[in-house]
Amino acid sequence: MNPSIVDSSPFLYVRVVEEQQKVVKMDSKICSIPQEMMLGTGEQLFDHIAQCLGEFLESQDLKGQTLPLGFTFSFPCEQKEIDKVSHRTIIGGLLITKGNASDYVGLLVSSLGKLVASLGSLVDTLEMLLISLWMPVISLGMLVASAEMLFTRLEMLVVNVRIFEKMISGMYLGEIVRLLLVKMAEDKLLFKGETSEALLTPGQFETKYISEIEEPDSGLENAQKILTALGLNWDPVDACVVRLVCDTISSRSACLCAAALATISNRIRVNRGLDHLKTTVGVDGTVYRKHPNFSEELQAAVRLLAPECDITFLVSEDGSGKGAAMVTAVAQRIVEKYLEPFRLSLEKLKEVSVRLKKDLIRGLGKHSHHRAAVKMLPTFVRATPDGTEKGDYLALDLGGTNFRVLYVRVVEEQQKVVKMDSKICSIPQEMMLGTGEQLFDHIAQCLGEFLESQDLKGQTLPLGFTFSFPCEQKEIDKSILIRWTKGFSCSGVEGQDVVKLLKEAIHRRGDYDIGSVAMVNDTVGTMMSCGYRDQSCEIGMIIGTGTNACYMEEIKNVKRVEGEDGRMCINTEWGGFGDDGSLKDILTEFDEVVDQTSINPGVHTFEKMISGMYLGEIVRLLLVKMAEDKLLFKGETSEALLTPGQFETKYISEIEEPDSGLENAQKILTALGLNWDPVDACVVRLVCDTISSRSARLCAAALATISNRIRVNRGLDHLKTTVGVDGTVYRKHPNFSEELQAAVRLLAPKCDITFLVSEDGSGKGAAMVTAVAQRIGGLMTCLEMLVAF
Repeated sequence: MNPSIVDSSPFLYVRVVEEQQKVVKMDSKICSIPQEMMLGTGEQLFDHIAQCLGEFLESQDLKGQTLPLGFTFSFPCEQKEIDKVSHRTIIGGLLITKGNASDYVGLLVSSLGKLVASLGSLVDTLEMLLISLWMPVISLGMLVASAEMLFTRLEMLVVNVRIFEKMISGMYLGEIVRLLLVKMAEDKLLFKGETSEALLTPGQFETKYISEIEEPDSGLENAQKILTALGLNWDPVDACVVRLVCDTISSRSACLCAAALATISNRIRVNRGLDHLKTTVGVDGTVYRKHPNFSEELQAAVRLLAPECDITFLVSEDGSGKGAAMVTAVAQRIVEKYLEPFRLSLEKLKEVSVRLKKDLIRGLGKHSHHRAAVKMLPTFVRATPDGTEKGDYLALDLGGTNFRVLYVRVVEEQQKVVKMDSKICSIPQEMMLGTGEQLFDHIAQCLGEFLESQDLKGQTLPLGFTFSFPCEQKEIDKSILIRWTKGFSCSGVEGQDVVKLLKEAIHRRGDYDIGSVAMVNDTVGTMMSCGYRDQSCEIGMIIGTGTNACYMEEIKNVKRVEGEDGRMCINTEWGGFGDDGSLKDILTEFDEVVDQTSINPGVHTFEKMISGMYLGEIVRLLLVKMAEDKLLFKGETSEALLTPGQFETKYISEIEEPDSGLENAQKILTALGLNWDPVDACVVRLVCDTISSRSARLCAAALATISNRIRVNRGLDHLKTTVGVDGTVYRKHPNFSEELQAAVRLLAPKCDITFLVSEDGSGKGAAMVTAVAQRIGGLMTCLEMLVAF
């Protein structure tokens, strides 16, 4: 590429046919603008533009026609009429000198006139000269000069203007990062205190490097290549720090842009006297298009800053061609009629949090817990890991259609699990609906086979038993099943001690034995697993097939357990939140159908609104309704779409993938036998985003409630804690975790929360519960001996 050419401008010829409701022809040509012309006279610039336009018309055989012209001029202008604008200030390095620059349309018309003699009847009359200014489109990537030109010619440009743009746009972000890296190197925090000629040269750290360095998979490798190309002596830590710097600068850009966009959206809503505004933002620019995280971060921040505004973001495809207007129109109708009930404002989420807080207190009460929707079950886990745990343990993890058995070895000196072998066993559908004896005999058989494969049958090891169903725990080794969930309905188990049922099944076999048993809910296992890595972890949360949370409560508040000192882990069973009707005002007709057609209607209301077992079905019901109302798939459905369970929750994650989401949507709709078009695919993606967003924000409201309670319980102005988290929805959805965390920050502003994803949480955590119980048991024995002595 010729280094003097710093930008290019496209010319397009577009034909739109009303009868076919589509763009049927769109041809274009890209022309470069030399750098010297950007700093020359206005006459030179517009003569060049006119020349290129003339050549394009000739190539399209349009010389004899008189066509209206749309003129996109992406610089700040004061528009007097539809065909008259004047400049307000310099932008993007374009410095037009001499000549009359007060009316750019006039300059263009004048330049076009010079071509008439040579091009024949190029322009007899300009019927309309439409000036599409940059204001309707959030143009994040600046079009005109390179960073090098900007800073080497800074004295030629107007300073102390465009401050906001210089904080957020692509023309400046790379230079901000470069200046930061230079400062950090000079302070001996990077590159062993050394810089390089390239790093010290303005403009050499290009903004595109930020996008490359923040790529999820190849970012660190890209950073290393870029630092090498800049002549820097780097190490792996330097590359990670540079990535953090890039993320910080791009994140500020996205959040500032979101604040500005939210301001405009809120103003439109207030101007029109609306309680709620539904609108679409057309968006373009290299930063928005090419940065791997920018668009998601901007959109998430806008939703929080303008909660009364439902904003659809529509990336421009060569302006408004190719049906963008159609997508907007259909999306707007769908948002208004179908998706509005799923969009919960920050104020509504605060109301939900207040309701849950009351339910937590009711569930902890000695006389009120039996009628509480949120059961707040004591787990008899009285401490989290402190790093001194050690020993060999078995773990059994039952919470879905598969269960795992594990063998775990913990070494105190290394403060880590050094061995963990496991086996996954399936549970047939008929066994999930059979007798309890059949289920536990099957579990005992699989456990025996695992012990034999590990050559452990001669040993008697303590067992951590993760049983991920609502139970009332009487002791650490005694737990009564309250009710089945997640598709299970085995007879003879509800109201029984599941530890006893397991031991009886093992005794019936008679070929092996186990030691003490510590009963563990999957949320407790997650908290304990993460607590071994981060000892500030006092909350466990699951967002997968089902959802639940636990936390360390002050024992004095647990009225069903004697004692005033210390803490105990409480299994909230927050999936039952709303079973008493407290969430009726935010339930939609689709939530009600999901509940009525489930195997446990009327219970686990909250879980059915946010967990992976139900999200896909909510989306399916919405799509069926929209198709029946002729807003999707040309009014047609398919056998698959009409079949409950056929739209899997994993499809939501695939459809919301930032890069491949629309392509994935098209493949999924094809597999479901649907007759779709590109607009349908966009709408389906919007539906998925709405449902997953509600899930994340409701979960955030519940987590904020618990965090705020811990802070108040301990009399703290500010709480710093860690949440151990697991579950396929949290792990695999591309946006869920970010949206949840952003909402929690707003709902619990006085809580500094770190999120730690569990590694084999339910299994390893069960072993850690057992290890902590043995540690505390050993300590109590020592204390009793000392007292006796």
